[in-house]
Amino acid sequence: MTAEQILDHIEQYRQKMMILASRSSMVDNEVVEVSSKLDILINQYLHLTKGSSFQDRRAL
Repeated sequence: MTAEQILDHIEQYRQKMMILASRSSMVDNEVVEVSSKLDILINQYLHLTKGSSFQDRRAL
């Protein structure tokens, strides 16, 4: 998955989490599940972009 695709997924899960939380609470099981997936996506994005930014700096 590319960084752009991950960002799209992050936005989708963020919106889903906000909608679910507005209908129930932040401790609802479904909200927590979506939040956990969002955390995973954010970590994937950071890992992916951290590596590429390091390589970009080495090229300079």
